[in-house]
Amino acid sequence: MRAPSRYSGLPRWIVVLGALGAVFVVLPLAGMLARVQWDQFGALITSESSVAALLLSLRTSAASTALCIIFGVPMAFVLARTRFVGQRIARSLVLLPLVLPPVVGGIALLYTFGRRGLLGSTFEALGVQIAFSTVAVILAQTFVALPFLVLSLEGALRTAGTRYEAVAATLGASPSTVLWRVTIPLVLPALVSGAILSFARALGEFGATLTFAGSLEGVTRTLPLEIYLQREVDPDAAVALSLVLVVVALLVVGLAHRSGLPMPFGATRRSRRVTP
Repeated sequence: MRAPSRYSGLPRWIVVLGALGAVFVVLPLAGMLARVQWDQFGALITSESSVAALLLSLRTSAASTALCIIFGVPMAFVLARTRFVGQRIARSLVLLPLVLPPVVGGIALLYTFGRRGLLGSTFEALGVQIAFSTVAVILAQTFVALPFLVLSLEGALRTAGTRYEAVAATLGASPSTVLWRVTIPLVLPALVSGAILSFARALGEFGATLTFAGSLEGVTRTLPLEIYLQREVDPDAAVALSLVLVVVALLVVGLAHRSGLPMPFGATRRSRRVTP
């Protein structure tokens, strides 16, 4: 008996529109590849300023991803597993950086942590300057990347339900034991996926970083800022560095799409194979 085949009876116009959408995404990348000076590519991407910007981007993105995990995981658990007055408003505020222009986020951070900001004046009195420093880069990247992890993990928690946790609690496990031994293993693929996507978003952050941290070489000038500056001085270098950023982004997205790592709002079957 033949095994049932996967349904593929889509209308042709859906396929055509999907193909046009794919062309719209791929064509600009092809245009950029055509503009790359391959004979000078190595020299363009290994200049001192380019290497410094790339290393700074990797360091700050890793730090901001760690902050996203530290704060985003508890936020996702609270939103998915509790009920409280104003929860919808709280969720909207958490997701607000997804729809805000990054430069607006940078202004908000500047007037909060800047020298004359809401909290910045207090830090300044203590001899700590946040704005226009590497710490400012990390905070800007965390601000725009945090919602990606919260979305991914909250969606997985809601999909997984609470039946395994209820069984573990019935058997006498404490809330902390249930969290570490049942819930987190249950949604670990979504957590990893959200962390990877947060890293990718932080790596490509531009507007909030420029507004809040400025562009100081070796201190706050990340790879997107270096590309923007090189575009005015050396367009060939800007194209070469853009290609490097595209390759890194492709690797990150490919890692997030790897088997067992769902994208936001998803939960794989493997993530459910947990017994309390």
